[in-house]
Amino acid sequence: MADAGEDPTIFTARCLPSDPRLWATVTNAYLGTRVYHDTLHVNGVYNGALGDTHRASVPSPLNVQLEAPAGTGEQLTRTFVLDTNTGSFLHSLGDSRFRASQCIYAHRTLPHVLAFSVSITRLTTGSWPITVLLRSAFSPGSPDLDLHLGPDFQGARYLYGHTLTPEQPGGSQQEVHMLWTPVPPALTLGEGEEDRTWEFLTVVGSSQAEARACLAEAQQLQAGGALYTAHAQAWAQLWEDCGLDVVGPLPLRQALRGALYYLLSALPEPGVPGYVCHGLSPGGLSNGSREECYWGHVFWDQDLWMFPNVLMFQPQAARALLQYRIQTLGGALDNARNLGYRGAKFAWESASSGLEVCPEDIYGTQEIHINGAVVLAFQLYYYSTQDLQLFQEAGGWDVVSAVAEFWCSRVEWSPAEEKYHLKGVMPPDEYHSGVNNSVYTNVLVRNSLRFAAALAQDLGQPVPGQWLAVADKIKVPFDRKQNFHPEFDGYEPGEEVKQADVVLLGYPVPFSLSPQVRRRNLEVYEAVTSPQGPAMTWSMFAVGWMELKDPRRAWGLLERSLANVTEPFKVWTENTDGSGAVNFLTGMGGFLQAVLFGITGFRLVGAGVTFDPMCPAGVSGVCVSGISYQGNKLHFSFSEGLVTVQVSTRAGPWAPPLEVELWPSQARFPLPPGHKVSFPCSAGRIQRSLL
Repeated sequence: MADAGEDPTIFTARCLPSDPRLWATVTNAYLGTRVYHDTLHVNGVYNGALGDTHRASVPSPLNVQLEAPAGTGEQLTRTFVLDTNTGSFLHSLGDSRFRASQCIYAHRTLPHVLAFSVSITRLTTGSWPITVLLRSAFSPGSPDLDLHLGPDFQGARYLYGHTLTPEQPGGSQQEVHMLWTPVPPALTLGEGEEDRTWEFLTVVGSSQAEARACLAEAQQLQAGGALYTAHAQAWAQLWEDCGLDVVGPLPLRQALRGALYYLLSALPEPGVPGYVCHGLSPGGLSNGSREECYWGHVFWDQDLWMFPNVLMFQPQAARALLQYRIQTLGGALDNARNLGYRGAKFAWESASSGLEVCPEDIYGTQEIHINGAVVLAFQLYYYSTQDLQLFQEAGGWDVVSAVAEFWCSRVEWSPAEEKYHLKGVMPPDEYHSGVNNSVYTNVLVRNSLRFAAALAQDLGQPVPGQWLAVADKIKVPFDRKQNFHPEFDGYEPGEEVKQADVVLLGYPVPFSLSPQVRRRNLEVYEAVTSPQGPAMTWSMFAVGWMELKDPRRAWGLLERSLANVTEPFKVWTENTDGSGAVNFLTGMGGFLQAVLFGITGFRLVGAGVTFDPMCPAGVSGVCVSGISYQGNKLHFSFSEGLVTVQVSTRAGPWAPPLEVELWPSQARFPLPPGHKVSFPCSAGRIQRSLL
C-alpha cells in the first residue's frame, strides 16, 4: 500500500486503508476531522451530562470525494498523500491527458477555517472540456446539536444551533455557527483553459458574528490568491523553528516525523492572541464522538505523555495547556470535596468544567495519580521558563497548592511503620485496583509536595509544615531482598501489569535510583507487562535502558513501539491489534519522549537542562532543533561521538546568556547566539551562564 520513497516527511499511498479510522487527520487548535469523514469537532464543544459528555458531532461539508466521470477511457492513476511539510492531504487522479488534485487542510493561521481545493490541469494539447465529479454526502443533522439552516451569507450556506444537553445541570448549551461554500456535483475545465483551481471553505464559530468575521478574513486571503499560501508558509515556518530527526532507519524517521506532525497540528499557531485551550485528548480533535476515543476527554495523557514534548518546542502552547488546568480548578476542588478531602482532585476524565466525567466511578475515584502528573507539568514549565507571572497572577500557584492540600488530607499515618500511607488507589497499571501505597503514586506525592514547598519560598508564600512532613515520611515501597520497587504493598513478582508503571520512576518522574535498582525494576516489569498494553509503554522501557547505556535493549524496546504505527499515514493505534483510540497522541507523545529525552538524555531540572546522549543500536545520531529554554532557542546534535550545541536565537535582552558545563570535568563553554560549541560525547548541563 505505502510508497514511501526516502523522504521521511511525505507519506504516499495508491489507495486508502480499509479501516477509515486510520485515514489521515486534518486538525488545528480549534477544528479537527479525518479526511472523508462525515463529522468534524470543535475544540471545547461537548454534549451530554457528566459521564455521558462527549465531543459534539458537527456535520462536515469537507467530506467531499474527487472522482472522474465514467467513460474517461484510460486507466486512471490515483495517489493519496499526507504532506507534513505543508499540513495538507492531497488526492490526485489522472491519465496522460489530465491531472485533477484535491487538497484538504485545517488552516494553520485561521483556526476557525477548514478548506479544500480542486485543481484540474491539462497535460496534452487540445481544447476539449475536462470534467471531474465531486461526491458529497453532506447532511445538516447531528445527534448532539439542535441545528437549523439560516440565510446564506456572502455566497456561503449557514447552519446554526446549540448542544442538546449541558455537561452539568444548569450549565449553558454551547452554540455552533457554520458557514460553508456550497459544493457543486461537478467541476469543468473549459475549452481552451490549461488549468484552474476552485476553493471551498468551511468556517465554524461560537456565534454568528464570529463565523462571519472569520469567513471575511478567509475570503480576503482567498481574493488575493493567498489562502493556501498563508497556511503552507505557516507550516514551513513551524518546521523551520523546531525539528527532531535521527540518523537511522527510514521507518523510525517517518514515525518521528508523523508523531511530531500530529502533535503540532493540535497546538495553536505561535503568537496567536486570545487563544483559549480546552486540553488535549488521547485521540486528538479529529476523534471523540460518543463511544469513540475516550469521548474527547482530557486525561493524564496530556500532562505526562504529551506535555514534555510541547514544552521543549513551544512553551507558549505548553502554558496554554497549563491554563486549561487552571480554568478547570473549580471542578477539581469540587471533585475533592465530593470525595471528602481538602484541596483539588483533578478529574481522571475532564471536559469543559473539570468535574469528573469518567463513565466508570472506580477510575475517577482511585486514579488520583493524575494530580501528580498535573503538578509535574507545572514544575517542568517553571524550570524551563521561570515564568513567575503564571504562578503569581494567572492561577498556577492555586493549582500547585491545592494539590498539595489534597495529598495531605488523603494520606493516613501508620503508627506501626511510622510512615504516611496512601490507601485504596489504582496505579497506572489498571489491572490492579484498591491497592495501598502505589510506589508510582507515592513518589509523585513526594515530588508534588516538595515542589510546592520550594515554589512557595520563591513566591514569598508561607510553607505549611505538613507539606514537607508528608513528603519526607510517605512510604515508598522497596524490597531490599530482591532489590526492586514492588508496584504496591503486597505486589508479588510475576503478577501481570497492564502498562508502564514502576518504570516511570527516574523518567519521566524525577526520582533518584541507583543503576542496579533501575535495571532490576526494568527487568522485573518488562517480563510481566502485557503485550496488549497501550502504545506508550515500551518507549519508557527504552528510555530506562538508554539511561543504563544498553544500546541493544534500548533499540529492541524502541522498535517494539513501532508496532502501533499504521500505514500509510503513520496514524497510531492505542493497542497493537488496532483496538482502542486512534490517532493516539498519547502513544506518539511517549515515543517522541523516547528520542527527545531518551537519546539526548535531556532532563529539565531547577539548574538547567542536563544531557547525557546515547544512541540505541540501529541509530547513529540525533538532531534536535528549536529547543526552548528560558527565552533561548537551541539546536542540539549528537553523532559519531561528537556533541554540538548552538543557541540560534534569543527572545530578547531578558533572556539570560547560556553556557554548557561538562561532567565530570566541569569545563564550561559560553553559548553566544549563532556560535556552535562542539565537544566529545559527555554528560553535562545547559544552564544560565555563570561566567
